[in-house]
Amino acid sequence: MNLHHLFADGGGSVVRYALSGSAGGFARTLLAQTRLVPRLSPVALCDLDLGRLHAMCRELGYDEAELAQCADADAVVRAAGAGQTVLVADPALLGAAEWDILVEATGDPVQGFRMARDAIAAGRHVALVSKEVDSVAGPRLAALAAERGVVCTTADGDQPANLIGLTTWAETLGLDVVAVGKSSEYDFVFDPARDTVSVQDTTVEAPALAGLLTLGDDPRATLDARAAAVAELPVGATADYCEMAVVANGTGYVPDTELLHFPVARPAELADVYALREDGGLLERPGAVEVFRALRLPGEASFAGGVFVVVRTHDRETWETLRGKGHVLSRDGRYAAVYLPYHLMGVETPVTLLSAVLHHRPSGGTDPRLHAVLAGRARQALTAGTELSMGGHHHDLAGVQAALLRSADAPADVAPLYLAAGSRLSRDVPEGGLLTFDDIEGYDAELADAWHAGAAGALGNAGTVRNTGASGNAGTANSPAEARA
Repeated sequence: MNLHHLFADGGGSVVRYALSGSAGGFARTLLAQTRLVPRLSPVALCDLDLGRLHAMCRELGYDEAELAQCADADAVVRAAGAGQTVLVADPALLGAAEWDILVEATGDPVQGFRMARDAIAAGRHVALVSKEVDSVAGPRLAALAAERGVVCTTADGDQPANLIGLTTWAETLGLDVVAVGKSSEYDFVFDPARDTVSVQDTTVEAPALAGLLTLGDDPRATLDARAAAVAELPVGATADYCEMAVVANGTGYVPDTELLHFPVARPAELADVYALREDGGLLERPGAVEVFRALRLPGEASFAGGVFVVVRTHDRETWETLRGKGHVLSRDGRYAAVYLPYHLMGVETPVTLLSAVLHHRPSGGTDPRLHAVLAGRARQALTAGTELSMGGHHHDLAGVQAALLRSADAPADVAPLYLAAGSRLSRDVPEGGLLTFDDIEGYDAELADAWHAGAAGALGNAGTVRNTGASGNAGTANSPAEARA
C-alpha cells in the first residue's frame, strides 16, 4: 500500500502528541524519527528524570529554545502556546497542553493506566506502548475509547502491533493461519569454531549444537535436544509472555500451552516447527500464539524481535512455486511461514499516530477482548508478606514465573501479573501456585476495576476463544468477529 495515498486526505494537518516515559529507549527512537516527519509535533514530554530527558532532546538536535521545563499548569499553557515542547515530571501536567494523542511508554502498569484513561476521558487518542498496561487494562481502555469516539491502539514498531498487522494481512488474503508469533528479543548465536552459544552478553558452551543445526528426521526430538544443549540459558522473558497476551487479546489466537513452547529454531524451520503434532510439529491445536528462540550462525541475518505467521498451504503447485522463490515451506509442503525479521520501535510509530488521529483507525485489534490472561505462578514457595517487586530490563516479578492462560481455562479469581506487581502476598503460596486475588493485597484498586470490567464474561467461557476447527478447513473457520462473539 502506498502510504502517501493513505494519508493524502489529511490536508497537511500536523499530528500533535504527548509522550510518557520520554527518556526511555522506545521514546528516544520516536523522538529521533519525529525530527524527520514534518506532520508530527511532540507537544508534551513526561519523565521523572527531567535532566536526562532534557539532555536526550538536545542530543537529538532539539534546540534549547524549543524546550521548556515546566513545574505547573500555567507554565505548561504558556510554553505550549508559544510553540515550545513542554518537559514535565508530573503526569498530571500533560493535560494542560493541547495535543491529539498520548504515546504511553512508561512501562508502569498503574501510572500508565491512569494516563491512558485520563487521555481517553478528555477525548484524546492513545497509543499504548506499555504492554504491562495493555495486558491488564487493554480491553477496558479500548471499550472506554469506543465510548468516547477515540482510538486506543498498540503502536507500530513494537512486536504486538507488527504481529497483529501481519496476522490480519494473512486473514485478509484468506490464508488458513495455524500459528502467529515472534522471536525472543535476542538471537541465539552458535559459533561452530568455539562450540559456544551467545545471547546478548552471555556465552555458554554448547558443543552438542554442532550436530543439531538441521531438524533431522524427527523434528521434535531435535528441538528437545537443542533445548537441552542450551539449558543454562533462560527459556523465556516475562516481556515475551506479556506481548503475546496483547496479541491474543487483539486477534483471538490463544496459547497452545501456558509456558509456550519456546523452541530453539532457525527461521527456515518455522513451517515444520509450528505444524500440528499429527504432522510432526509442536502444536496440539491450530490458532496459537507462540515465541521461538532464533538460532543462527555468526554473520547470518538476525531475526531478533521479528514476527511470523504459519499457514496451511492450499494449492500445492502455487506453494511449490513460492518455495522455488525462496519462501519457507515445511518439508511435506503442508505449511508455509511468512515473516518480518525485524521491529523498528519508534521509527515506525509515526504511522500509528497519523492513522489514529487522521483516520480514527487503530494499528492493533479492532475489538480487543480478553482471550488470554497474563498470570503468574510461584517459582518457589512464597510466604505471606512477600513483596512482589517488578524490576529488570524485562519487568520480571521477583519469585514469579509468567504464565499465559487461555481465558476459557483461567479461574475467575486469577490475578493478572502486572496488577500483582507492587503488591504483597496476603498468605503463603506454594511452589507452582497460581496467583489469585485472595493471595495479594495492596494492589491498585482502579487498575483492578479496569481488569474486572475488561474480564467480565471472559474467564472460563470457552466461547470467547478463537477456534479454527479440528480439520483446519479455512472455509469453515470462524472469522475474527465470530470468534469474539
